[in-house]
Amino acid sequence: MGIEIERKFLVRSPSWQRDVGQTFDIRQGHLALTELSSTRVRIIDCQSATLTVKSIKEGRRREEYEYPIPVWDAERLISWCRGSYVEKVRHEVVFDGMTWEVDVFSGENDGLVIAEVELDHVDQTFECPHWVGREVTDDRRYSNASLAMHPFGDWTFDCAPANIV
Repeated sequence: MGIEIERKFLVRSPSWQRDVGQTFDIRQGHLALTELSSTRVRIIDCQSATLTVKSIKEGRRREEYEYPIPVWDAERLISWCRGSYVEKVRHEVVFDGMTWEVDVFSGENDGLVIAEVELDHVDQTFECPHWVGREVTDDRRYSNASLAMHPFGDWTFDCAPANIV
């Protein structure tokens, strides 16, 4: 069993781009969403795939189980997903000794850019890069599961974030 502890932020400046390490194309969909868990299938760079089950959050942490699966199986499973699938390019950026994942969404979530950092424990302190804006960790609209069901492109002006890329 794995434990996931992450913090999510809107990105307010494109200056993160000069420090990008690895980049991955990601396509994912959600097979099941319940009050207790979500089940996701993800394809990375058309080369590898995973099936992931996550529990609901307990505070800022949740259980996460992730398993590699054949890409062919993942392609088939994505066709069964609820809502739309999520498309994004993930960029890894190291800042102050920590790896930040900057997700630049496309498709139905085009225009949304989110940075997240995974922590070792809930109380871990860290320095935010200057290009990070408002924290959205506790705003469920920004979860990938929610973005699959209620894409950013469908949000009304009064609930859409000010996001600069």
